[in-house]
Amino acid sequence: MLETLKRYWGYEAFRPKQQEIITSALEGRDVLAILPTGGGKSICFQVPSLMREGIAVVISPLIALMKDQVQNLARRGIKALAVYSGMTAREIDIALDNAIYGDYKFLYVSPERLNTPVFQTRVQKMNINFLVVDEAHCISQWGYDFRPDYLRIAELRDRIGREVPVIALTATATPTVAADIQEKLGFRQPNLIRASFARPNLQYLFREVENKMGMLLKISGKIEGSGIVYVSRRKHAEDLAAFLRSQQISAEAYHAGMEREHRSAIQDRWKSGETRIIVSTNAFGMGIDKADVRFVCHYDVPESIEAYFQEAGRAGRDGNPAWAVLLWNESDVARLRQIVRVSLPPLDYIKDIYSKIFNYLQIAYEDGAGQTRKFNVEDFARHFGLHAATAWYAVKYIETAGYWTLTEELEVPSRISFLLSRDELYRVQLQDRDTDTFLKVLMRMYTGVFSGYVPVDEERIARHGHYAVDVVKEKLKSLASRGILSYVPHFRSPLIHFTNERLVPENLRLPQAEYDAAQERRTSRVEAMIGLLHENEKDRIETMLAYFGEEKSS
Repeated sequence: MLETLKRYWGYEAFRPKQQEIITSALEGRDVLAILPTGGGKSICFQVPSLMREGIAVVISPLIALMKDQVQNLARRGIKALAVYSGMTAREIDIALDNAIYGDYKFLYVSPERLNTPVFQTRVQKMNINFLVVDEAHCISQWGYDFRPDYLRIAELRDRIGREVPVIALTATATPTVAADIQEKLGFRQPNLIRASFARPNLQYLFREVENKMGMLLKISGKIEGSGIVYVSRRKHAEDLAAFLRSQQISAEAYHAGMEREHRSAIQDRWKSGETRIIVSTNAFGMGIDKADVRFVCHYDVPESIEAYFQEAGRAGRDGNPAWAVLLWNESDVARLRQIVRVSLPPLDYIKDIYSKIFNYLQIAYEDGAGQTRKFNVEDFARHFGLHAATAWYAVKYIETAGYWTLTEELEVPSRISFLLSRDELYRVQLQDRDTDTFLKVLMRMYTGVFSGYVPVDEERIARHGHYAVDVVKEKLKSLASRGILSYVPHFRSPLIHFTNERLVPENLRLPQAEYDAAQERRTSRVEAMIGLLHENEKDRIETMLAYFGEEKSS
């Protein structure tokens, strides 16, 4: 184990509990590992997979994190793949073939892929050494981020064989959630390994203040080094970053509404120290490998202790003194209770949203199963004159019922596919020299265009064929209008993936009892967070540890 760790990561020793988790997995046991943020969860499955023949299948709900992990492994000389919504059928086909026949060690998949026929067929041909479930709390309805597609993992175990060990990992899980994870994943026997959540180097400071902006400025001035400020809304991120800059403090906003390249550049500047403070929604931080964060400040109160603990834990991962500061006042308490009231709209409203989405996307009854479409909630709400936040909560509730999955915002490259046969295309080329030249450029650069969609890069085509980029786009549009090829230009959008066909209203199953239980779970999490605000400093730490099943901090 140490040899593998040192060879690929350069570390001389494991962090607490890592070696115990890896040993348990190598012994063939199912294991649930609960390690706080920064505890090194990835190494707990990457090391044992590298020590065994075969490939590890890693189920993760975050597409950006999957891509980052594949890139990080590649930099260490480890071959890894990822399959997720937004890829073309051909891209998925090639990736799954490589997972079967190539010498790859890791296949990352988003949970919605588990139910697709192509994945179910191919996964049985893979030599799988471990089935890894990242963010494992997503499988539990008692967890703070339930994803119904995770429930299909138990079915996947039946397909690949129960003898393949499961390594489940999460940063935050209460005892109830931990027990539920093991039951839902079909553990052959209970096996929970939990690191202590106590962080002696991290001070948790809750400050009741009316002038949050002034307090943030004070914190930024008193605590030296890198910081993260968490806010609840994108506009808050932009406004606060601008305010800090006006006070000669290096700061940038970060949120999911930005282009991916822009977000990556901001993240890189912060990681390198060029930018001192990131002001962000909770879109920032997952999987970020920066150990020297000196403070995390919550400008807005999170909706659960789980979310707070995970975000606050991004401070001081290097073991040096760090601060987690939460700013609050009674307006935050009122906002949290308001969120409980609006985050579960009435069932009749939710059912109406179900029908409206299919109408909006022009999908008929008994159609849509397995389809993935572009879907922007704000555009949808504008189209029907709805309140965007309420509509979003309704969409997410239907997602928890398993009818669809709404992905994070994705960059999807342009794609083309020829609609004519080679013989028919040859006749077109004979009639038009200019078209003939352009088609030859396409066929030389991209194989497989006659058998399905192939991703293309208009800028690369322009360089190769000595065209302007706008000319390339116009030529592709012209060829599409003539029925010669299908051209899907690059787009950036969230995607909605439909698990089932569109149902008639009376067949839509959204039971009142499950709705009431969801309301109770959300209320209890929010009230636990509000209760934490009113604790004194010493009791607050004990309360947080007890919440996660740890009796005392010592």
